[in-house]
Amino acid sequence: MLRQYLPVLLLLGFVILNAVLILGIAHLTTKSQPTPVKSQPYESGISPLGDARERFSVKFYLVAMLFIVFDIETVFMIPWGVQYRQLSCSAPLVAGGCPTGQLSFFGLGEMIVFALILMVGFIYVWKKGALTWD
Repeated sequence: MLRQYLPVLLLLGFVILNAVLILGIAHLTTKSQPTPVKSQPYESGISPLGDARERFSVKFYLVAMLFIVFDIETVFMIPWGVQYRQLSCSAPLVAGGCPTGQLSFFGLGEMIVFALILMVGFIYVWKKGALTWD
């Protein structure tokens, strides 16, 4: 069982080693010289205006949460796309394809239902006015 995870563990080890190596080299080759000008906040070439503790409208947070919810829902489409061939065949796959006469629309149907549920949620949020910037 561990043999199946060996490539993933090797990749994870390589990524960690690479990150540590890059940070170590950067730490050894650069000098930190903070100045008041360098310590100032900088945003797209514009000097900061106002206080950093400014209050935001609740609409901002609502739209952000809705974006996260609908964005995460798209992640559920990835496993479906990977398993689409198997889900659309009522028999085991033969040579990577569905045997003749065994094609079903189960895989497509379940994604259509999933997309319709998302669409109903989106229309509900839209009709409630959560996406308007009044």
